[in-house]
Amino acid sequence: MNQGKVLCKIDTSPNGEVLGFVCQGLGDKPFEYMPCLCFGVWLDDKLIAGIVLNDIRPYRDVWMTIYSENKRWCTTKVLRTVFSFIFMVIKAKRASVFVSKNNDASNSLVQRLGFVCEGLLRQYRDDGQDCFVYGMLKQECKWSNNNE
Repeated sequence: MNQGKVLCKIDTSPNGEVLGFVCQGLGDKPFEYMPCLCFGVWLDDKLIAGIVLNDIRPYRDVWMTIYSENKRWCTTKVLRTVFSFIFMVIKAKRASVFVSKNNDASNSLVQRLGFVCEGLLRQYRDDGQDCFVYGMLKQECKWSNNNE
């Protein structure tokens, strides 16, 4: 049985395929993420996940948004690529992510990745949903190739 090949690549175009994929999946508008840098994850030439880095402040922090249609995106190689970029190239001290309180699968995923819940933003989403804010410090990251 063919397991398929998972490929991660950077999409730097502001009108790029990855940002469009993420925005369509989450019901967001691209301008909400600009400026940004995107990582796309393809499986057998089909885009299955997008990771958007925005509000990038080198040597300080970066915000992440992840959208996927297939759990197979979450490989060690993809995680090492993305987190090494955040902590070694951008040289951020921390990465942060918002997750809706009722999104159990995403809350579980970010916790397994090593993010720590830092608070609850009440009625944060446009539809009134509460939202957790998670953070990961560079020294807490188990995915980066260099934790110096």
